[in-house]
Amino acid sequence: MDPQNAELNTNPDLVRGAEIVLPTNDLKQDLPFYLKRLGFRLDKIFPADDPSVAVISGHGVSIRLDRDATSTVHSLRLNCDDPDKFAGGQTKLTAPNGTQIEIIDANPPLVQPETQHSFLVRRLKDSDSWVIGRAGMRYRDLIPDRLGGSIIASHIRIPDGGPVPDMVHYHTVGFQLIFCYRGWVDVLYEDQGDKIHLTAGDCVIQPPEIRHRVMEASDNVEVVEIGVPADHVTTIDHEMTLPNGKGDPDREWQGTKFVYDKVAEATWKPWRIPGFEARDTGIGAATKGVAGVQVARPIKGEVAPRTSHNTDILFTFVKEGSMTLMVDGEEPYDLVAGDAFVVPPFMKAAYRNCSDDCELLEITLPSDFETEVAAD
Repeated sequence: MDPQNAELNTNPDLVRGAEIVLPTNDLKQDLPFYLKRLGFRLDKIFPADDPSVAVISGHGVSIRLDRDATSTVHSLRLNCDDPDKFAGGQTKLTAPNGTQIEIIDANPPLVQPETQHSFLVRRLKDSDSWVIGRAGMRYRDLIPDRLGGSIIASHIRIPDGGPVPDMVHYHTVGFQLIFCYRGWVDVLYEDQGDKIHLTAGDCVIQPPEIRHRVMEASDNVEVVEIGVPADHVTTIDHEMTLPNGKGDPDREWQGTKFVYDKVAEATWKPWRIPGFEARDTGIGAATKGVAGVQVARPIKGEVAPRTSHNTDILFTFVKEGSMTLMVDGEEPYDLVAGDAFVVPPFMKAAYRNCSDDCELLEITLPSDFETEVAAD
């Protein structure tokens, strides 16, 4: 007898659920068939910008549709609270009929990959075509190399206004920002009362696993979404109904407070780069320094010097107007609204030729770092 198929001392209480794994070539085609024609419901889907995995359930079975599951041999995944204590610690078994059994952690820890630093400029005019992601939204990737998987930045738009076909869900993330770039969008958040109306310039952070649902949006609404790490799971919550009332305003989700920053209440102060002023969204304090989000604009008549920084990730989205990005060893980049760039630590850069209406959205991880002014 194959020793891996011998009777093992297993504890069924450790199993959270089981998934039959089936290959898929195109979730956009397969999901409507399973959900609408067969009556399954969607439980999880990821990644949001270009989904490759969807977990669906119904009729007493859970199915994992996986674009990377190319094997013709069907497999079964057992999601366990403590895999080491189940099946004698074995993680892969084969049933007599050839079915492959995978035993995995039902609650794997969130892993933040080490940042692979690179200088990057992403222009709106040079971008790849928009792709259809979760809930029919269009996504444009602003950091194609994801800095080694440490961060994802997406420019998202919803072409047709009105109700959004969204469900109550949450994301398994370390940090997530939604910045309303154009138009408006209504979103419901757990413990935040009635809908939050985000207009251009407003932003929220979605603490890890906070339940939320997009309700309605204007025509051609656009948002910038930041997620850390790049690969994270979206889980549908079929039990919670939103709105669910006002909760504790000091509540934290895994150490992070909810933030709703309104541009109408902005206070502008001198920025870390001389020649600019900025408004702080308060996200640095709410995340205990995990991430900082500021909107900066040039001070008329002043010229910004060359500077460098020592934070791990510094991502900038040109929100309005135009500017020239000058960095050591590169030709100048003339940038306009919708363009984005990443400046790695210790690289010297200067923001020049800024138009009067120029505004920059800067996201940094962590929020506390030093900026050094370089001698020209």
